[in-house]
Amino acid sequence: MDPLTAGRSSVSRAAERAARDSYGRLLALLAAPAGDLVAAEDALADAFERALRTWPAQGVPANPDAWLLTVARNRLRDQWKSARAKRTVPLEAEPELPPPGRGGPAGLQLDQVDIDAIPDRRLELMLVCAHPAIEPAVRTPLMLNTVLGCTAEQVGRAFAVPASTMATRLVRAKRRIKAAGIPFRLPDRTDLPERMTAVLEAVYGAYVIDWATTGPQDRALPSEALQLAEVLVALAPADPEARGLAALVQLSAARGPARADGQGRFVPLAEQDPARWNQRLISRAHEHLRSAHARGALGRFQLEAAIQAVHCARGPGEATDWPTLLGLHRLLHTVAPSLGSGVALAAVTAEVDGPAAGLAALDRLTALNPLAGDGGAGARRFQPARATRAHLLERLGRDAEAAAAYDSAIALTLEPAERQYLEHRRDRLAPSRPPGS
Repeated sequence: MDPLTAGRSSVSRAAERAARDSYGRLLALLAAPAGDLVAAEDALADAFERALRTWPAQGVPANPDAWLLTVARNRLRDQWKSARAKRTVPLEAEPELPPPGRGGPAGLQLDQVDIDAIPDRRLELMLVCAHPAIEPAVRTPLMLNTVLGCTAEQVGRAFAVPASTMATRLVRAKRRIKAAGIPFRLPDRTDLPERMTAVLEAVYGAYVIDWATTGPQDRALPSEALQLAEVLVALAPADPEARGLAALVQLSAARGPARADGQGRFVPLAEQDPARWNQRLISRAHEHLRSAHARGALGRFQLEAAIQAVHCARGPGEATDWPTLLGLHRLLHTVAPSLGSGVALAAVTAEVDGPAAGLAALDRLTALNPLAGDGGAGARRFQPARATRAHLLERLGRDAEAAAAYDSAIALTLEPAERQYLEHRRDRLAPSRPPGS
């Protein structure tokens, strides 16, 4: 690789790291003074664009996050000081930034702001998104998009909604935040419970999206979801569902190192080596579960964490306790029925009662069986349902149908290693059939 290409590659990696790890925090800091999410997003996008233009020649700054924050804030200042803004938008004090110095646009030194000394306002932004003035159905998607940096396409996939529809809903909600003048602050303790459910859903959704779109070799610790789950526990230590969510994310993350082999190939849960699981995370998760259980109020995240705990209880060479898992999945689907819980229940049913019983449960849930009619559009876009159906058909020896189902699952799979795994399973069924035909 020539030096110019290598330099551009390092710049792209630095920008991608900042977007992945700091987007939500930067956006929260930018949006808080005026409560204008759309303007803050535009300013941050402009800062990233400018980074890609200037960093190749000037080098990646020592503190990329501070550089991006300063450039974006300067753009917002320019907008606020314009003739139109002076007539329509009141300027507010901005205590987070230090006074201007020398050496950058508008006098600020672009890489010398100590961003770690600035309070993290992501949680405030999440609670803004969960405000009663925001339509309930869009609260969690809005948090995923704004605070956690998920695209409208990723959020749409998670909610089985077309990307264009989700994008329209998100834009409308962001405008609503500004129009309603929702303050960026932690609500009173009395207001917190009604918003906590949406916040927990968003943190969980971010974890699921990251898990579905990040390569297994890069998934040792989904730091964003882990960090935010612990922040929520600190905010509401008596909330059993906050504890359950923290345990769930930690137990799932504990298996991250085992999800890829030495060649980076995807390894399904049943084939993972328990010796590679992170025992420190498992131990911490059990602490959360014990604390949640002591509260005596069962909820969805506690049940999902209990399911993960059963999986993580398997030692090297030991079999999975499928009957216990079946009971937990049935209870979960009763307490919090969803497409995801139903597909998981069908998969575990197959392990206990056989693949025919699992496939029948899956077909009832998703109406993917042609004899059952067209079914729901959401089910047809749900990758786990397609992949589970392909696996069950394979176990039943219905190879032609299984191959077609694998094709459908592959088309919905974003992560390359998992896609390769599904292609291998499909091609093993029909070695003479051209891949993807």
